[in-house]
Amino acid sequence: MSDVDPTAAAVAAAHWLHAATTVAAEESGLEPEQVVLEADNIEALPNETPTRVLESLASGMSPHAVITGLIRGAMDVTEGNLPDIDLLDELSGRLERLAPHLDLEDPRQREQLIRSLRLTPLDPSRPALDLLEDLLSGIHGCWLIYQEYVEPSGSSDEQGDVEDGEGDEEPDDAYYEARHEELMAAFIEAVRAEAAERHERLL
Repeated sequence: MSDVDPTAAAVAAAHWLHAATTVAAEESGLEPEQVVLEADNIEALPNETPTRVLESLASGMSPHAVITGLIRGAMDVTEGNLPDIDLLDELSGRLERLAPHLDLEDPRQREQLIRSLRLTPLDPSRPALDLLEDLLSGIHGCWLIYQEYVEPSGSSDEQGDVEDGEGDEEPDDAYYEARHEELMAAFIEAVRAEAAERHERLL
């Protein structure tokens, strides 16, 4: 079992998520705050919390302030407190938008409405770990977007030869595995460089 504090790990993960979304956004043309939402169309991901973190980072907040604020809010909920007074307006607006489109006599639709009105996106019983898991899923989402838009060097020509009938053989599993590894290595290198460039935000 790891002895790493989950809150500290989540702060670091927020920093790496920001770097990963920057890399994916540069390749895809998406806004950084839209990357994880778009990745959810490729593979189902917990996108609410990563997106909220990215929006807060874009506003100039530090990873530490964003993460501790979310965890503190979840802990307030466990104590029966409203974490943010502005949340009342947000919940009221969400209720007004959704209620007319739901049959509140239907238990499943009532449950859907209740879930949408949660006071915190985190599991109040384990907020730091839940947040960390969501952020790591968000980084995976950045990788999904990146590989959708980037071709490893040389692969386009090789693939073109195959499609034109000029290649001697159809690509095999080894070809696609090597292509995947090349792309993953390029993504990791780019994210590391971006994270290193913005390292001062962690201090």
